[in-house]
Amino acid sequence: MAEEILTLMADLDFENQVRMSGWYDALKMAGFGGQQTPGLPYHISMATFSVDKEAEAIEITKKAAEEFSSFSLDFSHIGIFPGGKVLFCAPERNAQIEALHEACDRESIHPFPWTPHATMLIDEPDVICAALPVFLKSFSPFTARIARLHLCAFWPTREILSLDLKKTGGK
Repeated sequence: MAEEILTLMADLDFENQVRMSGWYDALKMAGFGGQQTPGLPYHISMATFSVDKEAEAIEITKKAAEEFSSFSLDFSHIGIFPGGKVLFCAPERNAQIEALHEACDRESIHPFPWTPHATMLIDEPDVICAALPVFLKSFSPFTARIARLHLCAFWPTREILSLDLKKTGGK
């Protein structure tokens, strides 16, 4: 299968990877596996690019990693996207996530308005609706750090670049 898309992602910190993995484990124990791409860290997708824009996407990723410091993001709510196929948790928007998105999304081909979120489960609407009560039982608001960017091609998944955001200074 030929690669179809490139995605630039902002990864959540290790502690919250563990937290969210526990939530996903609860979903799996209740019989919900989902159709999301396995093996990816929990993240916020910042931009999507056509595969012929790989060089530009790499440069955008490098520049953003150099210009931005890691920052905190408060995840306070959950949601389901229109169509009912994606269950997610979402942060409160803040200046840092907005600025990072703006810096990353210059060449994006995303067909709809950007909503910062971390996907928990992708499946058919009836499955998502059935999984919602399980997720509600485990979810609680949390603060995560965004400290790393990574760029991948899909499908199949191919890791292209992974960079830490600067630790101090910057935006």
